[in-house]
Amino acid sequence: MATDIIIPTDLWEEDTEAVITSWLADDGAEVAEGALIAEIMTAKVQYEIHAPASGRLVIVAAQDAVVPKGAVIGRVE
Repeated sequence: MATDIIIPTDLWEEDTEAVITSWLADDGAEVAEGALIAEIMTAKVQYEIHAPASGRLVIVAAQDAVVPKGAVIGRVE
C-alpha cells in the first residue's frame, strides 16, 4: 500500500507556496520511515520533509517545483 508524502498544512503560518529545493533520495530508492528525504523553502525558511513510511520512493513533484500546502510531492510504496 502506498503512503503519500504531503506538504503539511501546518508547517508554516502564511498561505504561501513552497519550492522543493532538493530531493535527498533518488526516485526508486529504498527509504526508511522518518528518514530525511526532501527539503522545501518558503519565505527564505528551509523545512525538512521526512519519509512517512518505509519502502520505495516515487517522486511526483520534481526539484524546483512550486507546491502549495497539502500538496502530494511523492509517495512511498
